[in-house]
Amino acid sequence: MLQSSRVIQIEWGDCDPAGIVWYPRYFGMFDACTAGLFHKATGLRKSQLIAKYDFVGFPMVDTQAKFMIPSAFGDEIRIDTTITELGRSSFDILHKVMKGDQLAIEATEKRVWVGKHPDDPARIKSKPIPDEVVAALRG
Repeated sequence: MLQSSRVIQIEWGDCDPAGIVWYPRYFGMFDACTAGLFHKATGLRKSQLIAKYDFVGFPMVDTQAKFMIPSAFGDEIRIDTTITELGRSSFDILHKVMKGDQLAIEATEKRVWVGKHPDDPARIKSKPIPDEVVAALRG
């Protein structure tokens, strides 16, 4: 499967009073990395994907993370993102946060490709990932 990488400089605002990255900030980074993977695969930004394929997005329905090495203000990290499983309407993502050559965090996500619910547009419902998107993600 396709992989993308993103280098991030840890900013002051990413950190908690202890001076290390406040863990929810990583999940924002992971979300951006997932969108970046789709951009690399399709050439389309998330807003363009939504317009082209008439869907709402790909919300996370499950996540897990193992934190091994903390990062602090000024550190540089690299997040390697790949899809590990691709289903009809869902996909699993693996994010590996590298600090130098050391694995700092390993996180997994399950996300679902969703559109507006046909009976109630205020709700969402899973829908199949378009075949051309699947092909692009497979590389």
